[in-house]
Amino acid sequence: MSYQRRIMKELERLKTAPPNSHITLVEANDLETWQIDLEVNNDNPLYTGKTFRLQFIIGPNYPVESPQVQFMPLPARPIPIHPHIYSNGHICLDILSDEWTPVQTVASVCISLQSMLGSNDRDERPPDDERYIKHAPKNPKQTRFVYHDDTV
Repeated sequence: MSYQRRIMKELERLKTAPPNSHITLVEANDLETWQIDLEVNNDNPLYTGKTFRLQFIIGPNYPVESPQVQFMPLPARPIPIHPHIYSNGHICLDILSDEWTPVQTVASVCISLQSMLGSNDRDERPPDDERYIKHAPKNPKQTRFVYHDDTV
């Protein structure tokens, strides 16, 4: 299956049959940049009533390579506070880099992020947040994150 056919199939599935009612495709004007609203689908008090905006930038080597994924700050869409999410929206999650496999999809990334947020009980940013955002590349895929705590 070609890159474009795969993307079109994923896009159609997100439009017509999203994985759950807390994942909403907001914009996909092309096959490269998509915006998705995400809510945590459990009763985690840290995120109750909040909706977050994700941006996916899908490169020509998808699905062999992961998409670029980050939370986007908007007035009604804050960046979630989480020990693995930087205040610039970059996400420290292994499936977005080293542990990515071509069987994963945009929808499966959304589900993983819902799970990551839903299981979190710490209202804090990564310990190096301030330093990281000062020097972070625009593309989070250019960061070599160190995955040291998978308990949150």
